[in-house]
Amino acid sequence: MATVQTTHPETSPSKSSPVSGNGAAYGFLAYLIWGAFPLYFDALKPAGAWEVLAHRIVWTLVVCVAALGITRNLGFLRRLVSNPRQLGATTIAGLLIAVNWGVYIEAVDSGHTVEAALGYFLNPLVTVALGVVVLRERLRVLQWVAVGIGALACVYLAIDYGRPPWISVVLALSFASYGFMKKRIGGSLTAIESLSAESAVLTPIALVILIAVGMTGHATFTSHGTGHFLLLLCAGVVTAVPLLLFAAAASRVPLVTIGLLQFITPILQLLCGVLLLGEHMPIARWIGFAIVWVALILLTLDSLTASTRARRLARAAENCAI
Repeated sequence: MATVQTTHPETSPSKSSPVSGNGAAYGFLAYLIWGAFPLYFDALKPAGAWEVLAHRIVWTLVVCVAALGITRNLGFLRRLVSNPRQLGATTIAGLLIAVNWGVYIEAVDSGHTVEAALGYFLNPLVTVALGVVVLRERLRVLQWVAVGIGALACVYLAIDYGRPPWISVVLALSFASYGFMKKRIGGSLTAIESLSAESAVLTPIALVILIAVGMTGHATFTSHGTGHFLLLLCAGVVTAVPLLLFAAAASRVPLVTIGLLQFITPILQLLCGVLLLGEHMPIARWIGFAIVWVALILLTLDSLTASTRARRLARAAENCAI
């Protein structure tokens, strides 16, 4: 999964407007690309997760710097460096997304794509729980019920797996924490600026990884043919394009729409794992996923209800003002 920002302001374009329609299409394409990531990372074998992660960071930075150079916007780096608090938050965000990327790549590489998909199904529930624990937010009744059912699903799946679903838990926690840090940073950076900054702070680590992989004789970048070379080279484009599509969508459609579209990614990841990568999915595990889906349905209903109520209150306030 890529670097999704969860703090975009809600917009309310007309449902029939071209802007809203384009935004939904951009969002659909972004989540479609993210959903197909298991196929991309599987195609990168025999490259190991560390090598793929390092290449993804380095080539993402190259793509971002090129884009910023074309738009003459590299000056934002000076503003970022002169703001230690924002630089620190960006560094933490970069480390969190690196953990998320690394665990996800290793999950696909080791045949645990289904467990990785579960992590992104759990992410909205973990995000809500994180809001309670860290931000002391108050939850509505349906939100509490959804989080409780999500916790029950984790217990059930831990029993089914014979261990806690660590991949799912780490992916959900790292991505929810990443979203929290993005909220701390706020809207001071655009999507491409944010990805550039995060890639920049991670690139020294990525270069060390590439050197270490090369010294151990496990590097595959130049030793497995032109196709493999080009696939690794495309890691930056594959990372940046869906993020920019998502940013375009988030500025054009309501946040509720983005929330509904986000489920496309884990659904496609699950299907990729089961149907295309041949991962086994017993009935008991389908039941565990179904419990998670019940929690997500309740969370979605609560979100839709709250959004409708907010629009009604806004219209009532406008009418009173008139």
